[in-house]
Amino acid sequence: MAALHANHSNAKNANTLYYTLAIIMGTVSLAYGSVPLYKTICQQTGWGGQPIKSTAHGGGLDNDEEIATRLTPITTSRRLRITFAGSTSDILPWKFSPQQREVRVLPGETALAFYTATNKSDEDVIGVATYSVTPAQVAPYFSKIQCFCFEEQRLNKGETVDMPVFFYIDPEFLKDPNMKGIDTITLNYTFFKAKYDKDGHLSPIPGLR
Repeated sequence: MAALHANHSNAKNANTLYYTLAIIMGTVSLAYGSVPLYKTICQQTGWGGQPIKSTAHGGGLDNDEEIATRLTPITTSRRLRITFAGSTSDILPWKFSPQQREVRVLPGETALAFYTATNKSDEDVIGVATYSVTPAQVAPYFSKIQCFCFEEQRLNKGETVDMPVFFYIDPEFLKDPNMKGIDTITLNYTFFKAKYDKDGHLSPIPGLR
């Protein structure tokens, strides 16, 4: 009887170990895995402070009137302060920073911001950017119409380029009680050095950041 109980306990412990290892491996794969998969998950769910893909510019809304409503500034609302931040992984030899510290927008009002990237190395380098929004709960309402994230950005040696971000805050933000008291929102980009794998997929090269 004791032997049977011991075997059962060992099997249970083994299952727990395998489950834990699976979670760890899955987490690592998500962190350094396929950019397209990461892009899809984050944009559709707003997971982890990732802004969702704009429903007004991607087939989510059925009629022009609803689209127009989403992109109509709510003039009775307070203006929201949007700040910008940028960084690079330690192995990417680029200088990357926002051109403006902040903009102030109304919900439903479109805004255009710019980042600047400079390749400081003596060779061409491919970079790929991820982004996030803080506070994280604002992510479902931060809609990006156009940006440079998740796409290949190849800079020649010594090249400097401007990168635009066109966005708006969904007016539904005002109806969510969880958004009460939130007046400042930060959009952050991080660039990683990237390369194509044997299957032709663009993937970030892990660094210390």
